Amino acid sequence: MASSDGEPATGSADRVGLWPTAVAPGDKLLDQPPRIVERSRDTALPDRYITHVSEPYLVVYRPTLPNGIGLLVLPGGGYKRVVLDKEGSALVPAFVEQGGITLFVLRHRLPGEGRADREAALADAQRALRLIRSRAAQWQLDPHRIGVMGFSAGGHLAARLGTGFDKPVYPATDAVDRLSARPDFELLIYPVIDMAGPDAHAGSRERLLGPHPDARLLRQYSMQYQVHPDTPPTFLVHAQDDPAVPVGNALQFYRALLRVGVPIEMHLFPHGGHGFGVRGTSGLTTAAWPRLARDWIATQPEKTSP
Repeated sequence: MASSDGEPATGSADRVGLWPTAVAPGDKLLDQPPRIVERSRDTALPDRYITHVSEPYLVVYRPTLPNGIGLLVLPGGGYKRVVLDKEGSALVPAFVEQGGITLFVLRHRLPGEGRADREAALADAQRALRLIRSRAAQWQLDPHRIGVMGFSAGGHLAARLGTGFDKPVYPATDAVDRLSARPDFELLIYPVIDMAGPDAHAGSRERLLGPHPDARLLRQYSMQYQVHPDTPPTFLVHAQDDPAVPVGNALQFYRALLRVGVPIEMHLFPHGGHGFGVRGTSGLTTAAWPRLARDWIATQPEKTSP
C-alpha cells in the first residue's frame, strides 16, 4: 500500500521510521509537512525529491534471495532536498535484483529548514546504520557487512558517517544506540568532499554551514581533513567532466585515505557530468560503475565493527 505521495505507507514493511517517537531527540516537527515533488514527465522514469522531513525514515528494498549485505543509501540533493529515485529507487535493478543486496534509502532531515542543527543529517545517518545493524537477523543480513553509499551531497554525508561514526551528535535513546554506527565499507559516488577550496560545491556549503563560515568550520566539514585509519574501506566514482562537483573532490579524498593506509578503489571516467546515477550513463564507459561497485563490495572481508 502506498501513501498519496507515492511513498510506502507509514508502518508498512517497506517504510521504517528511525526514531522511537518518530521525531529525533531534541527536535520538533517543522511547520511545513513533508513535500514530495515529481520532476519527470515520464511515468516510467520517476524523478522525485522530498523536502521538509521532520520524521526521518528508511525505505527498504529487499531482494528475493538476500546475500547478507546491507547498504544504507544517502541520495544527493545539495543539502536542499533528498532525491528519491535517480539515486534511490533506480538502483534496485542493479543492486537488489542483480546483486542480492538489501538497500535502505534514507529520507533524512535537512539543514536550514527551520532548524539550526547542522548535525541533524549525520544523526539520522548514524541512527539508520545502527538500526539496520540491530535488525540484521530480521532482514537476513550479516551485521558486519553493512555499508553506506552516498551520492553528491549524500556522498559528503556518507563521508561524514565514515569518519565521524563515533561522534556524539544525539543523546542515546534505546538499546539500538549502543551499537556501532561504523559502516563496514563506503561507496562515494561523485561526492562533495571539500568545503574550502576551488573544488567546493557552493550550494552544499552554504546550506550546511551558512553564508559566512569561518576557517574552522570549513576545515571541520572538509572531509579530506577528517579521515583516520579506522575510516572504512572506500570505493570512489567520479566523472572528469563534472561541472558541479569537480573531480578534485574525489582526488583529495583519495590522497587523504592513502596517507592513513585505508584501502581505496577509485574509478575516474572521462564523461558523465554530474548526477548520472544509473540512468545518465547510456553509451558511456561510466555505465560500468554499478557492476564494478558490486564486484568491489563482494570482496570486502567480514570485520567485527568496533
